[in-house]
Amino acid sequence: MQQLEQPIFSTRAHVFQIDPNTKKNWVPTSKHAVTVSYFYDSTRNVYRIISLDGSKAIINSTITPNMTFTKTSQKFGQWADSRANTVYGLGFSSEHHLSKFAEKFQEFKEAARLAKEKSQEKMELTSTPSQESAGGDLQSPLTPESINGTDDERTPDVTQNSEPRPEPTQNALPFSHSSAISKHWEAELATLKGNNAKLTAALLESTANVKQWKQQLAAYQEEAERLHKRVTELECVSSQANAVHTHKTELNQTIQELEETLKVKEEEIERLKQEIDNARELQEQRDSLTQKLQEVEIRNKDLEGQLSDLEQRLEKSQNEQEAFRNNLKTLLEILDGKIFELTELRDNLAKLLERS
Repeated sequence: MQQLEQPIFSTRAHVFQIDPNTKKNWVPTSKHAVTVSYFYDSTRNVYRIISLDGSKAIINSTITPNMTFTKTSQKFGQWADSRANTVYGLGFSSEHHLSKFAEKFQEFKEAARLAKEKSQEKMELTSTPSQESAGGDLQSPLTPESINGTDDERTPDVTQNSEPRPEPTQNALPFSHSSAISKHWEAELATLKGNNAKLTAALLESTANVKQWKQQLAAYQEEAERLHKRVTELECVSSQANAVHTHKTELNQTIQELEETLKVKEEEIERLKQEIDNARELQEQRDSLTQKLQEVEIRNKDLEGQLSDLEQRLEKSQNEQEAFRNNLKTLLEILDGKIFELTELRDNLAKLLERS
């Protein structure tokens, strides 16, 4: 793809092509919805519809003024590309996307028509002779005409033995008036001869394809007659077709609803996965805290055992101290009695000494 060719509008759709054998059945060219884009080629001034499925181009259609995009249902549209010798079909997810694509098709089709007219006007201006030579009249190519009305990239008709055009009454001067103007017209003549040679070669190439186009036209006419008969048959069973169309519309709506439901479920699954991950983290924290709590409880039991042992030892020590105080009190009482007896004994001894 050329560097100057840029996408100007994109959408997503399922892509189909007409069966080349039966010319009536649709063959899907993509397994799922793919991107379908309008491209503008500024170097050739043409618009194209391009769609890629991976690296494979499943649509490469140049828009021409004679193309028509037809809506065949609320979400399906088609157009014929004679250059690719096929009919493309697009299935959209909604009627809005189909209408938007059809509007862009009409817009770029009109732009292609204007670009073609400007190209033809430019070719007419460049093919007009501006001078006669001293030895006779100059020959120039005929006015460009479209060889194939369905392809705006074909080269206009030309012929080498075209009738000489009338000499312009304005914008041209006699050769003898100015040598500078003479050189200019000689360069113009050389350019016209080169263009004439190119257009002649294009004419020969286009003429070689005329027979093939006529054969294709005859095949298209036969196909048109067959389709006309088919339409007549379908009109006879229009009630059944309407029922099928209604059922198809309901199925499309159901599919769309299921897709939306699936999307909601996927979002719900993602949310649940996130909650599960958070729950796992919380469970790990809970397990860690439970383990720490068990360790603390074991430590508390150990401390309670130590505290109970200390209380028993303290109580035993208090009992021992109480018994010691009682014994000491008893000893003091005995000691007081002994001291009293000794005092009496001393007094008695003192009295005895005084008497003696």
